[in-house]
Amino acid sequence: MQRSIIEKFKRKDAHVVVVGIGYVGLPLVVEFARAGFRVTGYDKDPSKVTELAAGRSYIADVPSSDLQGPLKEGRLFATTDPTVLGTADAVIVCVPTPLNKTKDPDMRFIASATQEIAQHLHPGLCVVLESTSYPGTTREVVAPRLQAAGAKLGEDVFVAFSPERVDPGNEKWKTRNTPKVLGGITEACLEVAKTLYEQAIDRVVPVSSTDAAEMVKLLENTFRAVNIGLVNEVAMMCKRLGIDTWEVIEAAATKPFGFMPFFPGPGLGGHCIPIDPLYLSWKLRTLKYQARFIDLADSINSGMPDHVAVLVADALNEQGKAVKGSRILISGVAYKRDISDLRESPALELIEHLRRRGADVSFDDPFIPVLDEHGADTHPSLIGMKAVTAPVAYDGYDAVVIVTDHARTDYARLAKESKLIIDTRNALKKAGVTATGLVVRL
Repeated sequence: MQRSIIEKFKRKDAHVVVVGIGYVGLPLVVEFARAGFRVTGYDKDPSKVTELAAGRSYIADVPSSDLQGPLKEGRLFATTDPTVLGTADAVIVCVPTPLNKTKDPDMRFIASATQEIAQHLHPGLCVVLESTSYPGTTREVVAPRLQAAGAKLGEDVFVAFSPERVDPGNEKWKTRNTPKVLGGITEACLEVAKTLYEQAIDRVVPVSSTDAAEMVKLLENTFRAVNIGLVNEVAMMCKRLGIDTWEVIEAAATKPFGFMPFFPGPGLGGHCIPIDPLYLSWKLRTLKYQARFIDLADSINSGMPDHVAVLVADALNEQGKAVKGSRILISGVAYKRDISDLRESPALELIEHLRRRGADVSFDDPFIPVLDEHGADTHPSLIGMKAVTAPVAYDGYDAVVIVTDHARTDYARLAKESKLIIDTRNALKKAGVTATGLVVRL
């Protein structure tokens, strides 16, 4: 069975089903279809399925043209019907893995996807989990459910884990040219899954187990979360010391060894850096160990929106104004520049903080016309809030807070017209403009 499925993958005479066709799944659909496989995107969301079936991309990093060729050639399909799993040679699971209100892993989507695969299980199937979770998820959650359905792992069903490494908005590193870490439940599982990915990805990096592969992803994002937490605390230190944080970082970055620059900001966003390390922290708590760096970084990073709200209040106070009743504009609400992704954006928490203080808050974002349930679901009171109409009248606000430094923003006009600017991204200096009003930097 192992040799048979490997040869099938090498011939690209296999049906690949991607479960979950969002930011991670849709690029995978494209790469496997581009490589010559027959690919089906399976999702519970009928709107995504309808768009994919029509060749219309709903992810900024995936041009619609990438979908239309495979569609015309009859190699790309989309469905909401789970019976498609029964026709698959490979199933790649890319479902969400959120945290619940207590910041513990919410495994509902992985468990549900695995159960559906188990219901349509058949010999000669390769199952790969890409959804980020704690070390042990594939071995403890996915594998037992498939074994209970009759799978002989490493003999007739092959199970592996490969962490997604999608970076929305990155023009250089895409799904195909980003190295793919991969671990299998058994050596045979690894060999089968490695053969699959080698047909569509430039470089596959095998590791000894699914647990190791899961840990790789958590290390990558814990590294970033901890270092961002460090530099955010440095920014707060510099504020108290009367030192320019950005000048210090830029000067330190001239050292050609032993230093890697990270930059402060209004808080963490996206579905990786603010969330993934907490999977590891949760897992270690079950083993009676405290992941102190992770917990401290989370405390600092989670507190940044409130810190920015205090900066806004202090800056308004300097001008003899109260936050209550002030008109405040949030410039950019996406979690990072030049994308339309709202997930976990610190802008949402900041808007809530300012509203609770009595401010009249608006936002401007060239990529996000309205805060919808797909990104603002963690802040239901903000759902439906619409961006101000362009061009923005900056002089009509008591303060403008730069949260996301989109390249499309006219910083020269913002700097000229705004009375007060709280710049959390050092955007004005990077744009080379000088403000006429008061500027407060993080």
